[in-house]
Amino acid sequence: MRQAPSIDAWGGGGFRVSGDWKPGSLLVLNDVARPWAATSLATLTPDAFVEVLAERDAVEFVLLGTGLTQALPPREVRETLKAAGIGLEFMSTEAAARMYNVLASEGRRMAAALIAV
Repeated sequence: MRQAPSIDAWGGGGFRVSGDWKPGSLLVLNDVARPWAATSLATLTPDAFVEVLAERDAVEFVLLGTGLTQALPPREVRETLKAAGIGLEFMSTEAAARMYNVLASEGRRMAAALIAV
């Protein structure tokens, strides 16, 4: 098992992950940080979570960063994850990035889906 990447900074339209700048939104799944197509909560659909759903046995919950402020994700997203047995925790992207680092250090089985700000 690889070591989970750290989210060192956020803002300016991307994230610094383990020292490397990653522009745009970010999905961390199976300890791999990758670009994520979601650009705003308003346009978020269940399709944005296809990779997470494919790895449902490895994911207890999704930590969703919703942008500048905490906001309720669309009903379809909440229902899709619930039907797959995957929990959902949502908060501002800043809070989610900080929380991700804490939970990753504890070895939690999660995915972090962070909308860039």
